[in-house]
Amino acid sequence: MKVKLNFAVLPAVLLIAMPFVLGGCTSHSADATPSIEIESIPPAAEGGRDRMGTISGRVVGARAGQKVVVYAQSGPWWVQPRVETPLIAIRADSTWSTETHFGFQYAALLVDRDYRPPPTLDVAPTQGGSVLLVKVVKGAGSAPDLPTKPLDFSGYDWKVRTTSAVRGGEDNLYDGDNVWTDASGALHLRISKKSDKWTCAHISLTRSLGYGTYILTVRDISHLEPAAILSIHTYDPMGGERHFREMDFEIGRWGEGGRKYNAQYVIQPFFLPGNITEFTEPSGTLTETLLWEPGQASFKTTRGPIRTDAPVIYEHAFTSGVPTPGQELLQMMFYIVASDKYPLQRDNEVVIEKFEYLP
Repeated sequence: MKVKLNFAVLPAVLLIAMPFVLGGCTSHSADATPSIEIESIPPAAEGGRDRMGTISGRVVGARAGQKVVVYAQSGPWWVQPRVETPLIAIRADSTWSTETHFGFQYAALLVDRDYRPPPTLDVAPTQGGSVLLVKVVKGAGSAPDLPTKPLDFSGYDWKVRTTSAVRGGEDNLYDGDNVWTDASGALHLRISKKSDKWTCAHISLTRSLGYGTYILTVRDISHLEPAAILSIHTYDPMGGERHFREMDFEIGRWGEGGRKYNAQYVIQPFFLPGNITEFTEPSGTLTETLLWEPGQASFKTTRGPIRTDAPVIYEHAFTSGVPTPGQELLQMMFYIVASDKYPLQRDNEVVIEKFEYLP
């Protein structure tokens, strides 16, 4: 016996159920859009080997095999907690957590299983490819100040760093014993070995000076090993949107024994065309000058101590990307870069005879 169905008179409830009766279940719910959140945020602070906290959050709608990757920004963005273990599991209850070194900002990424995160990034991570989502937050409040010791040099108050920080691809240990002034008032910065580990030197002014002329007289640097770098620069740890207001004068061969140039002027970010210029400094005492004005940063290196008629070795003016003043401080770092061919072999020292600032 054949049954003829008259759909026009069937109840509405039966019509809704008919697809399941006649053809089985054919409906598919749309996949939920995933989201990632950071719920526990560490303090905003400069990173260092021993400066760590916990960051945690939640992922909704993740697929099997997907992971979380965390970056902390202290200068560059550094993958956390270590380069060897960057992929963080998402638990069954959708939560995740990891230790992290401190930074001024933190980024949590939802990534596919095939993602291989770079150890560092010069700019904040972005969505695309195997990076499915990115959440960036500023550090919560601030951590206790780093331990420092005071120093008077050229009539200005400075802070000497006594804890570690990453620079040049190395976790540099900064030791207060590597910074001192002699009877003439000259500043000494040293790289030395202590307990079988290399220790470096780092000082910063205690206040911002802003626009003006910065002048430093540096004694002969021709004896430095290829892995030893002297960096004199402005730096605003809270000025990430302005590339930390960093302008650099740097001396060294960046771990390359045959490098043609041993000095450079830089406006950050260094990777943009025109933001870096290299040259060769001769032996002997030199004077380094930065004239910082609205829209222009003019660097100059002259031979000998400060004087108006000193022979010019090299000069360059940047007129693009020059920062405006903020909370930047003048800093001096004497540190080590990673070098397989030319690792550091002995103690190194530089002497800054004088610092002068003209508004």
